[in-house]
Amino acid sequence: MSSASFLSPPAPRPPCARVWLPPPSATAAARPSLGFGPRSRRAAPAKEWRLWHVSCFRNDPDVPTTSDDDGGYKYVAQSESSSAAEAKEEEVGSSNGEQERNFKDGGWFLQVQKIKENLQGRILRFQTERWTVPWTGQTIAQVMILWIATFWFVGSWIVPFLAHAAGFSKETLTHRGQALYSLLTDITEGLAGIAILHQCLGRFRPLPPGWFEFNLKGNWLLDVAFGCLLFPLVNLLSHINISLVPMSPGPVIGVSSVEQSIVARDPVAMALYAVVVTVCAPIWEEIVFRGFLLPSLTRYMSLPWSILASAAAFALAHFNVQRVMPLIFLGVVMGGVFARSRNLLASMLLHSLWNGFVFLDLMK
Repeated sequence: MSSASFLSPPAPRPPCARVWLPPPSATAAARPSLGFGPRSRRAAPAKEWRLWHVSCFRNDPDVPTTSDDDGGYKYVAQSESSSAAEAKEEEVGSSNGEQERNFKDGGWFLQVQKIKENLQGRILRFQTERWTVPWTGQTIAQVMILWIATFWFVGSWIVPFLAHAAGFSKETLTHRGQALYSLLTDITEGLAGIAILHQCLGRFRPLPPGWFEFNLKGNWLLDVAFGCLLFPLVNLLSHINISLVPMSPGPVIGVSSVEQSIVARDPVAMALYAVVVTVCAPIWEEIVFRGFLLPSLTRYMSLPWSILASAAAFALAHFNVQRVMPLIFLGVVMGGVFARSRNLLASMLLHSLWNGFVFLDLMK
């Protein structure tokens, strides 16, 4: 090959074929298909420029917020939402860190304030909680007057009359006989009180929810345990009351026979008295005072005042001036446990444990 062939100009190329394209204003449906499939984003430089312009200058008031390219607009919106989410996470993280620093530097005061507000809210709910009482004060007075009259009539007349008719006298009974006599008297008084409630409240049945409930479920055992921690305080109030009110020269009714049996160390008599004070008395006393009287009083007064009034009635019903103070306090504790749990088993168990505590103290 000669050198002239390298210096000669290249052969001319055939002209490219021209293809007609529609004007930009034509719609997508009117555009002819060239057989190359859907157009890519790179095939529209003007739209790519608009997307770049929107993404870079989206805060510019002159730039429109809409775009023909839906994909590009969505991409910008997603980037904005992701950046906002990241900013929110950073803000939450910084706030948590600030709270930790505040707690270390003195933010404990805020925590104490929150605990105080929570406690105040619970106290407010405790004060405003009430039972639905379908009867009036007339029924309340009727039940309590009938119960007191029946209590006195059964213990002073019916049981002694039946014992005398059977050929027995309380004064001549042995320790076991006196213990059995006390057990039968207590059972009769309890059944009479329940019969009075059944008769006086019969026209209001079915009773609203929350009345005379017995439930084994719940956290009421914790409330009972807390009440047991207050037994030494009740015992202290008993000693203070005895020091303020001197003992009467005569024997205390319902206590001398128990003490005599304990001194005699009669196991049968002591077992019978244990049943009286830890089983029978807590059942019917709690049904009357915490099951009926306390909720009924919430019709006319707040729950704390109802607890106090029922506790005072509970103390006076024992007919013992030397034990008014500890019995009122004990009634308040048992009323609070019952009002919190709405469960008569809680107050019955606490009452039984207190009587057992006193009984064991007498055995020392």
